[in-house]
Amino acid sequence: MKKNLQQTQTLFVVNQFYPPDYAPTGQLIQELVSTLVSENILIRVFTGQPSYAFKHQSAPCLEKTKGIVVQRTRTTQLWKNRIRGKTISGLLFFIRAGFHLLKNLKKQDLVVLTTAPPFLTFLGYLLHKIIGVSYTCLIYDLYPDVAESLKVISPKHWIVKFWNKLNLITWNRAKQIIVLSRNMEERILVKYPHLAHKITIIPNWADPNRITPIKKSENWFAYKHHLTKKFTILYSGNMGRCHDMDTILQAAWELKEDPFQFVFIGGGAKYQSLINTAKKWGLNNCLFLPYQEREDLPYSLTACDLSLVSVAEGMSGIVAPSKLYSALASGHPIAVICDAQSYLREIIEQAKCGMTFANGDSIGLAEFIRQLASNSQLAESMGKAGRSYLISHFSLKKIAEKYRKTLGLTIPYEELKTGGLIKAKSGKV
Repeated sequence: MKKNLQQTQTLFVVNQFYPPDYAPTGQLIQELVSTLVSENILIRVFTGQPSYAFKHQSAPCLEKTKGIVVQRTRTTQLWKNRIRGKTISGLLFFIRAGFHLLKNLKKQDLVVLTTAPPFLTFLGYLLHKIIGVSYTCLIYDLYPDVAESLKVISPKHWIVKFWNKLNLITWNRAKQIIVLSRNMEERILVKYPHLAHKITIIPNWADPNRITPIKKSENWFAYKHHLTKKFTILYSGNMGRCHDMDTILQAAWELKEDPFQFVFIGGGAKYQSLINTAKKWGLNNCLFLPYQEREDLPYSLTACDLSLVSVAEGMSGIVAPSKLYSALASGHPIAVICDAQSYLREIIEQAKCGMTFANGDSIGLAEFIRQLASNSQLAESMGKAGRSYLISHFSLKKIAEKYRKTLGLTIPYEELKTGGLIKAKSGKV
């Protein structure tokens, strides 16, 4: 009987974004499921068509590889712009995902629901009530805390109270809650201390085999954008409301007369305003580029001498920047801008791979850049230390193993294949 149960069990992962979309959560999910399936797990991913960045207009609605079935819905492309449109798209994705899971789920299946869109985890509670399925909440960003901290909405607003109530109901019924940092766990436990036994901290990661140090003199991306001669400071990723971009731009102002090159790659709510401000201030040392193709990231992320990570003040425990791990893998020093309570400070200190700065400390950041530029030996040692720390603590293989154990994934792929599940469920999704 136990063997038959294993032969009919599947892991369902639901996240609004997935490659070829540029969203970091989607790229993380793809890397994770690809690694888990190599551990003999059958996985089905439900996601949306590209909507985070719009270079790719569409992707296959149904995509099958060994052990993984990916289905994409077009609802995410109906309203791409502005917060209201994205909220509507998120709600439509929520509904579409619900119908998909109701149609395909069996009671013994495993379900992982992320916070993309932010309210997606509530679907787990509904599915549990309807068919009794167990679900895991994977929290990338903590809501409604994000909206509160950004002053988008008052903590006393009825939406915040209602959201917190739904969180409590959802997390009470969840099999487990996965968070990305100690700060995030602490923030949840302040409100709901009784959930401590359900929370597991599993950080993000980077694949050190995919992102490896490349000298700028041997890097085509550095040549293409004329970065080989100047000391280059790189910020790559989302430039949104949760990120402190002002401190970085102020540092660029402090160094405008020095032979340094700031490179901003990505997009987000602050992207255009950064371009406008740099132009207004006459910052010729700032280069702005769009999101890069996934296959180009090993080159764009290493075409620098210093990597930047920033979190807006008060956002510790609410968001966890995934760019930190690819920066560690690149083999370059890292400068992190965050508040005093951030777990990022512990990582940088333990790894001995760079320095951390308080929000607004642009002068300190500028001095650190000058120090690294004048001491290549220090820069090299920090870069090597960071990469070594990543391999020891945050490699994809190590983190995937934590997910495998936390989720209880022990289903042999060959047993599932023999049992007919792959054939039965991949014929129509």
